[in-house]
Amino acid sequence: MSHSEHILVTIKKFAELTGLTEEAIRQYIKKGQWRYKIHWNKAPNGRIFIIAKAAYAWMQGIEA
Repeated sequence: MSHSEHILVTIKKFAELTGLTEEAIRQYIKKGQWRYKIHWNKAPNGRIFIIAKAAYAWMQGIEA
């Protein structure tokens, strides 16, 4: 896997990059549409990071 497959961004940054709202992203996580350790991860301090490549693939209808 290349480095680009592991780019993690905050919910705020992913919202800026995609046009999704922060609330929509949080709902994808809460409802289980985005899966833990596939589409997002939680840092030891509790902060949520989006796994950019997997989330973009999900948005395009491609399985991550």
